[in-house]
Amino acid sequence: EKFFQGYGVSGCATCDGFFFKNKKVAVVGGGNTAVEEAIYLTNHASEVYLIHRKGSLRAEKILQDRLFCNPKVKPIWNAQVKEIFGTSEPKSVTGVVLSTPNGEEKLELDGIFIAIGHKPSTEIFKNSGLELDGEGYIITKSGTTKTNIEGVFAAGDVQDKIYRQAVTAAGTGCMAALDAQKFLESHHESHSPTA
Repeated sequence: EKFFQGYGVSGCATCDGFFFKNKKVAVVGGGNTAVEEAIYLTNHASEVYLIHRKGSLRAEKILQDRLFCNPKVKPIWNAQVKEIFGTSEPKSVTGVVLSTPNGEEKLELDGIFIAIGHKPSTEIFKNSGLELDGEGYIITKSGTTKTNIEGVFAAGDVQDKIYRQAVTAAGTGCMAALDAQKFLESHHESHSPTA
């Protein structure tokens, strides 16, 4: 996966889907993100395999209905990616080896999208007093980067479980810097000696 990252392995269909016009791709996962990515990829790819380690999806029913109605999508149940293979020169994915109940199977592909979920790097904050949601993301007040602790701000992938893109992380990083600046200025003014 690491070797072919950016050369056929991706984590973002909207970012990289265009590069797979009329090609065979797979999405790995079974939740909303995986199903959404698979549906989106049908706009570009000729075939989209949805590889899931279980026999049913966790995604919302409405998304499943849309997925199963699309003739370009072919689900592969009870399978896990054991290996991603391809060429070194030029560097590109040519397929995967799947581990299934019937043994190993090869599947020829031009690209693979990993959509098995994300885990925010927030372990360090578990006992800090910062409010985290059930998935470990730092909770911020709506429309801001403010956390439940005054003067502590959160931005990027530790608090964004929807978009998870570099551009949105940079945007919320800028918001956090401005929020922190306002906090420091107001804190400084309230503690300044009067003339």
